[in-house]
Amino acid sequence: MPKLTDTQSLILSRAASRPGNLAMPLPEGLHGAAAQKAVTAMITRGWLEEVDADLRRGEPLWRETGDGHGTTLIATEAGLEAIGIEPVAASAVASVRKANPQPDAEPTPTTEAPGQPKPVAIRAGTKQAQIIALLQRPEGASIAEIVEATGWLAHSVRGLISGGLKKKLGLPITARKIDQRGTVYKLDAA
Repeated sequence: MPKLTDTQSLILSRAASRPGNLAMPLPEGLHGAAAQKAVTAMITRGWLEEVDADLRRGEPLWRETGDGHGTTLIATEAGLEAIGIEPVAASAVASVRKANPQPDAEPTPTTEAPGQPKPVAIRAGTKQAQIIALLQRPEGASIAEIVEATGWLAHSVRGLISGGLKKKLGLPITARKIDQRGTVYKLDAA
């Protein structure tokens, strides 16, 4: 894992908890040249990316481009990995952002629709990350196999798969009955 300063860790961890991995607003007290230096170093390392700000959604500006538009900062997959968030979670967040393109003709509502999944970050070393790794195997994983690996009860595993992984993260998990294994869940590569 790369060596991060406290400021860089704070910026990336806050971005991981925000919808769309927005790194703005920066931590309180980080202004001017110090903010410019920290952000430039993070962009150079590939941890942050400057993207067009959607002013209709109220995204905070990093800088104005001079043509009536502005940019904001988002954490990249590399930035999320730098703070220990597994690549599958980072790509799930990125795929949710790409899968919901905003049409230019219609105004974007300022609040999120209740039916849309909210991007969520996964910390490395958690049970959820462990279950995702089991589901990514070519053979997938059955409920019994996940129960054995995590020590959870079967209903907790099923709840995480349907609620946490499918609904909340929007991961493409398939289920198939296989003789002598029961229902096998598999996370298809996107």
